[in-house]
Amino acid sequence: MPPEEDKNTPVIQSIDEPQKTEHPPRQGNDTQDGKEGRRPEDAPPPVLETAEEKPPREGGDGGKGTRPPLKNGLPPMSRWQYGFWLFILILIPLFAVLRSKDSADTEVLTQKAFEDKLRNGRIVELTTVVNSDGIVRVKGVFIPDGSTPDIQRKFQSKVIYSDALDELIRDHCSDYSASSEGSSFMQIVMMLLPTVLLIAFFYFIFIRQMRSGGNAMSFGKSRARREDPDDNHPITFKDVAGCDEAKEDMRELVDYLKDPAAFGRLGGRIPRGVLLVGPPGTGKTLLAKAIAGEAKVPFFSISGSDFVEMFVGVGAARVRDMFEEGKKSAPCIIFIDEIDAVGRSRFSGIGGGHDEREQTLNALLVEMDGFGTNQGVVVMAATNRADILDPALLRPGRFDRQVYVGLPDIRGREEILKIHAKNKPLAEDVELSTVAKGTPGFTGADLENLCNEAALLAARRGSKLITMSDFSEAEIKVIAGPEKKSRVVSEHERKLTAYHEAGHAIVMHALPTHDPVHQITIVPRGGAGGMTISLPTEDRSYQSKRYMEEQIVSLLGGRVAEKLMLGDISTGASNDIQRASQIARKMVTVYGMSERLGSISFESGHDEIFIGRSMAQAKPYSEQVAAQIDEEVKSIVDAAYERCEDILMRDQAHLIAVAEFLLAHETMSAEEFEAVFTPQNTESDKI
Repeated sequence: MPPEEDKNTPVIQSIDEPQKTEHPPRQGNDTQDGKEGRRPEDAPPPVLETAEEKPPREGGDGGKGTRPPLKNGLPPMSRWQYGFWLFILILIPLFAVLRSKDSADTEVLTQKAFEDKLRNGRIVELTTVVNSDGIVRVKGVFIPDGSTPDIQRKFQSKVIYSDALDELIRDHCSDYSASSEGSSFMQIVMMLLPTVLLIAFFYFIFIRQMRSGGNAMSFGKSRARREDPDDNHPITFKDVAGCDEAKEDMRELVDYLKDPAAFGRLGGRIPRGVLLVGPPGTGKTLLAKAIAGEAKVPFFSISGSDFVEMFVGVGAARVRDMFEEGKKSAPCIIFIDEIDAVGRSRFSGIGGGHDEREQTLNALLVEMDGFGTNQGVVVMAATNRADILDPALLRPGRFDRQVYVGLPDIRGREEILKIHAKNKPLAEDVELSTVAKGTPGFTGADLENLCNEAALLAARRGSKLITMSDFSEAEIKVIAGPEKKSRVVSEHERKLTAYHEAGHAIVMHALPTHDPVHQITIVPRGGAGGMTISLPTEDRSYQSKRYMEEQIVSLLGGRVAEKLMLGDISTGASNDIQRASQIARKMVTVYGMSERLGSISFESGHDEIFIGRSMAQAKPYSEQVAAQIDEEVKSIVDAAYERCEDILMRDQAHLIAVAEFLLAHETMSAEEFEAVFTPQNTESDKI
């Protein structure tokens, strides 16, 4: 069965921009699996925890009155303290750099070389430091051999003191000075100063941590954020729409959290863990928050990536600490978002091993269903990659129940739009049911983004109300991206784009099962030079073989129109050809729609690019079958190409009419497109 999220996506036939032919740009018609970059969730901003006001403690600060409240577990520092330690942190590396630069420019001489340069008059400046053991440290400036007096270098050396050496120095060096052993002490102090300051800095941090009652080495403390039921604006089921079945599955969980004893009297056990699975943006995190708000219990939320650190054992320690905090607040909910970051399968093969992640996963497995008991602690997690989770995590006793949060249907989309448009001033002509019909395949996050874009467009016009035209423009903007009206396009490119998009539209109109044309434009949007948008009139749960074949035919309409009308082809159809090839290959290898190969699946069912399994496992078919698959894919695409060519040759007059309209007006609506077809030609259009 095709995945549900691939059924109802608005179809966009577009021509790629000429300057970006080597790397086809991402189109706005990507399926819901690829909309990860729009909005993470259709949720309002989370309700942040506010610390409860505590009465100040009397005394305890040397009789100076009440102690100031702690901020983030630490006593506050004054401005001069922050400034002092900031100055120290800047001074230490600066001092180290200067010392290293100074030592790099200084040459070390032996005693013989030093005496030779004295006799030859190459020593320009000299300073001696006499030690108690008779060793003299000398430093100064000399002229290198073979160099002119204007080229000088620093030097240092250690020599044995004698009267002869002293006489030699006084006779051959005019710029001479001597110092006592006290200078050596200052050098030792300067050498040790950075180390002392660094130790003092870390000691200061340690003392502050200990005084605040914390642990200076608190790497293993949980980073879970807590939201209490007495927050001002708790999220409940009325804030969640478009997933009625998922809410019904969660109601018994809410009843358990409200009254755990009622289930225990009947010998029942509530699921220890609930895994929310679904495409990005469908409201998994929002649903988990609504359960906590309905049950009025504490809600601990954390991301899977917060467990994994560079230090070994930190993730496991954080898992244990998180469950300890949960036990103290039971009954409660612990929610782990994007659990696939830490719960990925341990048997993934090459490149899949990670000791720190596996230790964290092992700790999570033990805490959920190990020797300990977590009465009243319900674990919830969310992911859109349930296929790569470890099997031990999905067994009964850990995540007992999987709840699928899929794409909303037309009624669900209308309810979601009502929630997001609740605080927005709408004009009288706005019909949210009409907007819901025109947004099949949209997630809750997409619909929230749609309402926001409509509000921004209205504000840009200076209007106080959001009109239906704002929603229509925002819909196209969310699907395809903003218009690039300022881009200079040559007349040849405009003509090529017009015929390309007209070819898509004419073929769509001629196909019986294809979705109707919604808009045609040759104005560049996003990464496309032009596009033809078709919107489904109803939600689909399945795709038939005929429907998928006609999808391929419509995708090839642009390429065929270019060849037919201009006598040449361009790179603008690269994305169309790629998508047509993908559909044809899935028909053969996944859906079993090939008469030659039969109802056999030739894929493993995993869509991951690489987690090790794809390299460790061989293909489930031979090279001979692989050649047959390629032949079947080619035959499907070739048949679609011939059908597309037949349609456009029969309806060449309408093709030219649509292209000329686009060259004159740049954008063509659905009503204007239908007006091109005369009543007498309507019957012969369907082939």
